[in-house]
Amino acid sequence: MNMPDRFDEEAEMRKQAARTVQHTTDEKPATVARSGWNGSRIRPIAFWATTLVIVAELTAGSVWNLVPIEWVEAQLRHLGYPHFFAYVLGVWQAGAAIAIIAPRLPLIKEWAYAGAFFLWSSAVVSHLIVGDGLQTWGVPLMFGTCALVSWALRPADRRLPKTRLRRYRPADDGQDWAGPSETRPRAWAVPIGLLVILYAVSFLTLPAAEAMTHGWAVDLGWIEK
Repeated sequence: MNMPDRFDEEAEMRKQAARTVQHTTDEKPATVARSGWNGSRIRPIAFWATTLVIVAELTAGSVWNLVPIEWVEAQLRHLGYPHFFAYVLGVWQAGAAIAIIAPRLPLIKEWAYAGAFFLWSSAVVSHLIVGDGLQTWGVPLMFGTCALVSWALRPADRRLPKTRLRRYRPADDGQDWAGPSETRPRAWAVPIGLLVILYAVSFLTLPAAEAMTHGWAVDLGWIEK
């Protein structure tokens, strides 16, 4: 092999190596973009799914406690709580539902999340203390877990300034990224409309809920047929 041929071969090899590196470099942003897209889509879906679960439970629970239905009274007697405790729970459940679903109000949201978790975790402990099985404390455990997930995944505009998530910026000045605050009327109209629907459903399904929970209380031995 003469010198020109060898130089040509080396030049061709360098070109192929450069094309390979360029191809790999081009693929990385696409992979990162797809990964970021998946993460950016999954997080809000998980947040709103768990948030709607706990808000629906808080609204229904507030109705059941403020009426109160037979299931609530039987459960309070079984656990050793006074009758008036149902009304206290009902009022605070309604307030927590409003605070969690509404936009902004980050400090009140912290209190609402803490109160909701305390409510459901206390229910779990109360049932465990009196020796109840999984069928009684499993449900509040699920709602308490949903409350934790919703709290952990809440977006930046629903967090206190010191707990907001950070977003990468090319010229990061070290400050927490707060994101845009929702001030449009629609941002408040949607939560209000959702609460109206949830409360309407809770009241309309109250007779069916009483019949269903009556059977639960009988099966658990809390009341007689």
